[in-house]
Amino acid sequence: MTSDDLPFANRTALVTGATEGIGYQTALRLAMGGARVIVHGPSMESSAKAVERLVAAGAPAVGLELAVADFAHLDQVRELAERLANQHEKLDLLVLNAGVIAPERRTLTGEGNELCFQVNYLAPYLLTRLLERPLARSADSRIVALSSSLHRTANIDWTDLTRAKRYSRISAYGQSKLALTTFITELARWLPEGHTAITVHPGVAETAIRPLYGTSGRPAAEIAETVVTLCSPATRVVNGAYYDQLTPSAPGAQVAEKRSVDRLLKLSERLVQRVPQTA
Repeated sequence: MTSDDLPFANRTALVTGATEGIGYQTALRLAMGGARVIVHGPSMESSAKAVERLVAAGAPAVGLELAVADFAHLDQVRELAERLANQHEKLDLLVLNAGVIAPERRTLTGEGNELCFQVNYLAPYLLTRLLERPLARSADSRIVALSSSLHRTANIDWTDLTRAKRYSRISAYGQSKLALTTFITELARWLPEGHTAITVHPGVAETAIRPLYGTSGRPAAEIAETVVTLCSPATRVVNGAYYDQLTPSAPGAQVAEKRSVDRLLKLSERLVQRVPQTA
């Protein structure tokens, strides 16, 4: 086989939310492309079943690894990151796909965060920060975070982050994706030369989140093709860019506002308890 047949040979990839939908289809294509894929799911059962399905679909079993952490519990994210950092000298690719649609009613996690904000943003933020060393040891690591076009019309409500006063599914979801897009855009500035981080709205898939867009969705397998193309080391990307499918596009205005960026990063560190809470 040539490098064209196995574009991800000798690369280790972590795909979060890889048990179904876009994440599963992305993991399948990476594995078939030669990558060692760490298949993340919220439970051992869901992750194990996903690996079984991947093998049945043709993915080499030897190249698959289980990873378990419920993003609604930040302690599980810490445990996962510690294990992966200890077991893997380097990590070449991090696909931040895991996410949830905001529930009908405002829901808080055990840490006191709005559920959508924690699962879609705080958990990926914490995981990424804790995996900085293995990512840095790669010659050319890439982080691909799945954002949403809905982040463009969203805002981060600094005075009511949990949306206690006025909650809606679309505002909560949009806020979480705006935060993720802002973080990844800023993160790209810190990376070593040759390392990249981007966000992408890969299109609307026919998944649980599709109703928020008010339109029909495309098959998850089709959407995953866009994600995998952006993951490929053969695809040159604009570091820090927000992609609308395969095209760099202007992100929401708040993404580039220095005051908002600084505020979000400080807030994120406190909420994931990487710095002490202040009285």
